[in-house]
Amino acid sequence: MSMLQAVTARLAPAPAEIERPHLDLSGPRLAIAFEALLAGSDAHGGIERYVEALQLKHTLFQEALRECEGRTVALETFKALCPFMASIRRRIGAYLEEDKFPMLRDAIGELLAGAADTASTDARIEQFINRFPDDKAHRWVRDLAGEVLHNTYPERYPLMCRWVWNRKSNTGVLREIWFGDDVDHITIDVASNYPTFLMLREELSQFLTDNGVFSDVMIYIDLICAQVYADYICAQGGTYLRADFSSPDDPMQHARRLLGLDGVKAGTDRTRLKAIDGEAYVIEDDQKLLD
Repeated sequence: MSMLQAVTARLAPAPAEIERPHLDLSGPRLAIAFEALLAGSDAHGGIERYVEALQLKHTLFQEALRECEGRTVALETFKALCPFMASIRRRIGAYLEEDKFPMLRDAIGELLAGAADTASTDARIEQFINRFPDDKAHRWVRDLAGEVLHNTYPERYPLMCRWVWNRKSNTGVLREIWFGDDVDHITIDVASNYPTFLMLREELSQFLTDNGVFSDVMIYIDLICAQVYADYICAQGGTYLRADFSSPDDPMQHARRLLGLDGVKAGTDRTRLKAIDGEAYVIEDDQKLLD
């Protein structure tokens, strides 16, 4: 078995009957993002520190959700996970109240109950989404499903948040690394589904191994995705997602936020998770991943 085959095997691909789409990615754009990732992380102890932080994040989710499939997770335990999911932590507050949390917990239980069957991924995500109102205020629900699956079973499920790819709005990491001279003025006809995210992970795995990354490949994939989209946010002058992304003090700030590594505010025990009244939740044991 070659080194690349070994790495691909560790990524636990979906069954062969799942047909992957063709993705036309730009090698030069990926190379620029990878170089920026390595350079930017040097100011915070190097790329290894980011790898360790994401591994810890996955461990937190696995210990809380994997054994019980989320069915019996306590409210306080789930609250401790939410600060590390940047795409949902400012919006989920209403469902972290005693009266609404049982419904959320049941929905997570149904989502995780079939985790071994990756062929049913898209159907389970849609079932999860359908448990919530179908309106703009609940767009974050799809991100929550992607975060829960990926962080609990990272070897089985790639990162599937809307910032990675959103077919409806034609935005995300996929667009930023798509090959073409006029990408901003084309519509990429690729679905926002599990086969697409899986194929993106496989393509990025190939790129990383070609560039000398042979361990912790899944973690590096998340990091390079965050770097690509962080570069996009910076290019927009900080206007996009202003509520979540203020002007960065360092080149890795947006990447950390996208991956939820800034879940606890530096030097405090106050999280970035917002309660329904707008107040920040406080955790007792200061589970900071990165300052």
